[in-house]
Amino acid sequence: MSSATLGDAPARRSKKPLRMRVRRLPGWIGVGLLLLTVVYPMFWILMGSFKTQPEFLSEPFWALPQQVNLDNYISAFVEGGLATYIKNSVLAVFPSLGLILVFGTAAAYALQILIWKGRSVILVMFLAGIMIPTQMILLPLFNVYYQAGITNSIWPLIITYTAIGMPLTVFMLATFMRQLPQEVFEAATLDGANVYRIFWSVTVPLVRNAIFTVALVQFFFLWNDLLIALTFVTKADLRTIQVGLLNFTGQYGAVDYGPLFAGISVTVFGTLALYIFLNKKVMAGMTQGAVKG
Repeated sequence: MSSATLGDAPARRSKKPLRMRVRRLPGWIGVGLLLLTVVYPMFWILMGSFKTQPEFLSEPFWALPQQVNLDNYISAFVEGGLATYIKNSVLAVFPSLGLILVFGTAAAYALQILIWKGRSVILVMFLAGIMIPTQMILLPLFNVYYQAGITNSIWPLIITYTAIGMPLTVFMLATFMRQLPQEVFEAATLDGANVYRIFWSVTVPLVRNAIFTVALVQFFFLWNDLLIALTFVTKADLRTIQVGLLNFTGQYGAVDYGPLFAGISVTVFGTLALYIFLNKKVMAGMTQGAVKG
């Protein structure tokens, strides 16, 4: 009796992992499908950047390129003007991102940390800006920029990006500052620090993780913007990278898929590399020990 019981134990132990594997099978299938839907399109875009025009037109879309060379990338940069589009995106996005972070952090500090009459109303007005669709403000803004004489320059993009990015930035940073212990600011005040010293020496270091997060979110929104750039910039030499990729079709008559996929690959994998770099910075900052209550 006892030997039969002992003999059944290994069998039960061997069946238990099998049942667990069967239970986990739908999850693994879901993870595999998710990876397939995310990874395969990126692999397909990268492989398409090495194909020739006849390969695009005569072979199945899943076929691999016969040769791997940089001809399409050279054509995208030399004939398509991809370097100019990237330069214009950098000139529009990074100043806007800097203004969003500086003004957004200062506004969140004034609205959440400082105590003054009417700050709740102002905070609600900032949050209401999140609800306004971008499409509704394009025509009024275009009229204002035209009257000001700054259309067909990079300034409408910088001003619009900064204004649109402020509500979400203030909301996220104010929410993070709400979690900070008030004793820190009280101690700084007792030590003789004024509001500006408390902002730069106390508040900004404490919310640096949130600033990295906001910078990451806002960068991807601004870099991938097409609607605002397409509305306010009509000169060819001021097009951002998204508008420039859209015009690859017209520039080559019929769609020249090789340079187009090369331009898309530069955009996708360039931003992906930046995302990985900033993501590591955020995760490293999270472990450096911000003081919380």
